[in-house]
Amino acid sequence: MKPLRQVSAADVAELTEALRGALAGGDAVWPVPAEVTDSSATGSAATESAADPVPAIVADDVALVVETSGSTDAPKRVMLSAEAFIASADATADRLDGPGRWLLALPGHYIAGAQVLVRSILAGTTPVLPGEGPFTPERFAEASARLGADAPRYTSLVPVQLARIVDRAERDAFVAAALIGYDAVLVGGQALAPELAVRAETLGARIVRTYGSSETAGGCVYDGRALDGVSVRIADGLVELSGPMLAEGYLGDPGRTAATFTTDARGVRWYRTGDLGELGPDGTLRVRGRADDVIISGGVKVVLGEVERAIRTVPGFADAVVVAVDDAEWGQRPAVAATGAAASATLAELATATDAAGLSPAARPVRMLRLDALPLLASGKPDRRAVAALVG
Repeated sequence: MKPLRQVSAADVAELTEALRGALAGGDAVWPVPAEVTDSSATGSAATESAADPVPAIVADDVALVVETSGSTDAPKRVMLSAEAFIASADATADRLDGPGRWLLALPGHYIAGAQVLVRSILAGTTPVLPGEGPFTPERFAEASARLGADAPRYTSLVPVQLARIVDRAERDAFVAAALIGYDAVLVGGQALAPELAVRAETLGARIVRTYGSSETAGGCVYDGRALDGVSVRIADGLVELSGPMLAEGYLGDPGRTAATFTTDARGVRWYRTGDLGELGPDGTLRVRGRADDVIISGGVKVVLGEVERAIRTVPGFADAVVVAVDDAEWGQRPAVAATGAAASATLAELATATDAAGLSPAARPVRMLRLDALPLLASGKPDRRAVAALVG
């Protein structure tokens, strides 16, 4: 057993050194937002989080604990080993253009941000930060200019960040040059709207759509294809993943660990994602949406993730979020929240999009709300509970 230390994710230099030690077998690390840490802590053991007391000791094989964003479920504390992070980082480098320099555009207390730091440590490089304050395309471009050209250039973004960059890049040559200067821009955390992907790629950006989670040490399926060493299967309609990057389980929650991580008759360990998916004839993974985002509308099952994907093909709806609203006749129906062009769109146009995607009439949205800005979690993902409250 060894200590679990909380480290402020805001202090990137301290967090990087803590992660370097954890990867080498030292104390386990839990990156947390600055406001969660106890300023009186000595750093020799974990302090108390905003939610519950945190164990001061964890198993020897745990290197990092990350808390999930809780976009569709209560936050979970995921335990990852050094071996899982190293396997993930190596597989990423193999799929891309080798190790390189990274721009850290996401918080270090979420898996994508922590992975940028780990990849940088293993590559022997120093990540570049976009400066203090809110993320902006201008800060992104200025930081990108400091990456240099002596190694492949990478960054990891969530779709809302990419949308802001693309909006600016279409009218600002400096931002556009920064975006297209990357050898790969990894985009994950949620589905990437087709319209946004096309706009980015039209500018010349090399977009890589990633799929994974904290439980898989970050993205492990790129553009629908599993990284080397990763296996994907569909069991009861759900996506399951296996490979050396799997988490050890959930801190202080053995019941959830046992339900989520299973071992088959061959001794292979699998992570049950909770996402609905399909495998194409060539093995390409298509994620349909969350299993807990399936509603029954007039007796018909509707996957809200599929509705959202269809709505996002409508011009101006690249950031649309689809949630369920109660309906006296149908039980529940889809509703849409979006920014920008939502003011001039009609429900009939949205219904045309869901029909064109081959979805049933029950998938047609019955309500639309235009917002100046979508409520977001700290990770950059839409806060779906907040959206549902606004739409409802």
